[in-house]
Amino acid sequence: MNKKIILITAISLTIFLLIGAVSAESMFDFYSDESNVENSNDTFVIGFNSVFPPFGYTDENGNFTGFDLDLAKEVCKRNNWTFRAQPIIDWNTKELELDSNEIDCIWSEFTINGREDDFTWSEPYFNNTPVFVVKNDSGINTLDDLKGKNVEILEGSSALNSLNNQNSTLKDGFGSLTEIKDYNTGFMDLESGVCDALVADIGLAHYQVKKNENHKDFKILDKPLSGEQYGIGFKKGNAELRDQVQKTLDEMFKDGTVDKIAQKYSDYQIPEGLIYPDN
Repeated sequence: MNKKIILITAISLTIFLLIGAVSAESMFDFYSDESNVENSNDTFVIGFNSVFPPFGYTDENGNFTGFDLDLAKEVCKRNNWTFRAQPIIDWNTKELELDSNEIDCIWSEFTINGREDDFTWSEPYFNNTPVFVVKNDSGINTLDDLKGKNVEILEGSSALNSLNNQNSTLKDGFGSLTEIKDYNTGFMDLESGVCDALVADIGLAHYQVKKNENHKDFKILDKPLSGEQYGIGFKKGNAELRDQVQKTLDEMFKDGTVDKIAQKYSDYQIPEGLIYPDN
């Protein structure tokens, strides 16, 4: 009798353990599935320069906005993605943030030229020209007038690459060339006389000259430094995401959405710089 009880108890215990294991596995699967459902709404994280109006900046309410961000938001809307803008505090770390998957792309007045092999690129969507901004009363009217002058430029920028390579003769004539962390510093230095000229992308230059009252005494030299194109930079090899974003952006060009968004920034000549898809 005792042996039967022991046998029955052992069998019962085995069944109990098996049921418990199955239940635990099922519970694990449940939470796993729940986690998957929770993350099924894809988040599209763009890395951007938050002090680069009118393409990306912080408005008076503390919200991130700008032409590039408006385009990215519409792309997310059409793909049922959650949009998230992540400022790149140090522009020199942009590739590291992309390669470590902290961001999905760099969508921030990002120049293709000179970086063609460093990223998987969208098609170019904007023609940019780095220009020189000076004070109205500086006596600087042409590039030749920059000889012996103190010039500032954003570190890690395509314009710096242009000066170091294609326009090295022009650079060699400067009194000095100082790399700065952000354009706010550059325009303050220009206003105070710390520097004589500042190299800035055309959209930003128009924004600073026209938008801000304290910058009304600035002017843009007629001759630009160079011509280049903006694109969206994805992690090298991430053609799948690039293709989906490009497809959506092409649709936005075709149905007039890009033009409509660009008109919000017409004071800064954004519509004039658009590059339309070939098809």
